[in-house]
Amino acid sequence: MKAISRRSFTKQLTKGAGAAALTSHIPLACAMKSSTQKKKLGVALVGLGSYSTYQLAPALEDTEHCYLAGIVTGTPEKESVWARKYNIPAENIFNYSNFDGIKDNKDIDIVYVVLPNSMHAEFSIRAARAGKHVICEKPMAMNVAECDEIIKACEAAGVKLGMGYRLHSEPYTQEVKRFVREKTFGEILYVSADAAYRSTSNPGQWRLNRKLSGGGALVNMGVYAIQSAIYATGQNPVSVSAQEFSTRPEYFKDTDETITAQFEFPSGAVANIMTSHNVRANRLFATCTNGWFELDPASTYIPLAGRTSGGPLDFKQESQQKLQMDDFAQHILLDTPNVAPGEMGKRDMIIVEAIYASIAKNGIKQHLDFKTNYGFGN
Repeated sequence: MKAISRRSFTKQLTKGAGAAALTSHIPLACAMKSSTQKKKLGVALVGLGSYSTYQLAPALEDTEHCYLAGIVTGTPEKESVWARKYNIPAENIFNYSNFDGIKDNKDIDIVYVVLPNSMHAEFSIRAARAGKHVICEKPMAMNVAECDEIIKACEAAGVKLGMGYRLHSEPYTQEVKRFVREKTFGEILYVSADAAYRSTSNPGQWRLNRKLSGGGALVNMGVYAIQSAIYATGQNPVSVSAQEFSTRPEYFKDTDETITAQFEFPSGAVANIMTSHNVRANRLFATCTNGWFELDPASTYIPLAGRTSGGPLDFKQESQQKLQMDDFAQHILLDTPNVAPGEMGKRDMIIVEAIYASIAKNGIKQHLDFKTNYGFGN
């Protein structure tokens, strides 16, 4: 079957059933007993853009519990290049049209969806129906309804679902979680979280096309800031107010440039977040009743750094993607906790939608009752 380009496929997808909505309550994270006896699980990367090329594929050369077994690409020229570089057999190479045939491939256990956001739901669902475990890059989908579709498909197929939230597997973020869990510096009072970079050279990129991305800075970098505020308080927010700014409307014609938002948490803690495609910022800071802690940078691929009111933080740094994919493989093989389940991806999309709703209503506070409306607690 002739391969099609990612761009042309995406245009078809946005018109099709990939955007169908479900309104069911969120199910629990998929849980099944693994029947595989493999020591290492095979991963197929779907989409061979820069993240797969420069982060995921190199990381899979160092992982202990999984390896790069296959690829899915809409660019035929990439097939031979990747096959030679990573010794991938022809039967483990797929395109977007023949992807469903992956169900018969015994080498591939996990499908990692690394595509434009508009394609996340379609390929996560197709992977689940093919009987493959799924890692979905962030954001999980274009909207909450698509998140429900993905979770439901994985549950029906009895496969595991994980988000591509690499930071939950790296030591600095884990230390922040420990501070909160053990109240190392007392109760959390205030959190500031920034995640942003400056886009200048490619106005035609898919991230600036709302039909392909679902949003701008908020769905791209803002997810990191939202996550930071949540694990730095140990709670889900109960309300959010938000504002949007644009200083370069000629460049950001279709998507949000800069967004700020304010969260309230059940404990009384508050948080401010900022995300942008027009400035550089990467920091998490929390002040507590008995001290403070900070990560700066907090979410980049480069080595993170941190300090506290008690002194600096210093951890061995490895590829975040290596740690993330090994964690998910161990979840499948050894039934260890799923550190970034699909439920987490859906929660973040609920918050994203609430932020956009607040902006549309001139900053009016949006209340977030996760337990009543979505079946899981704060």
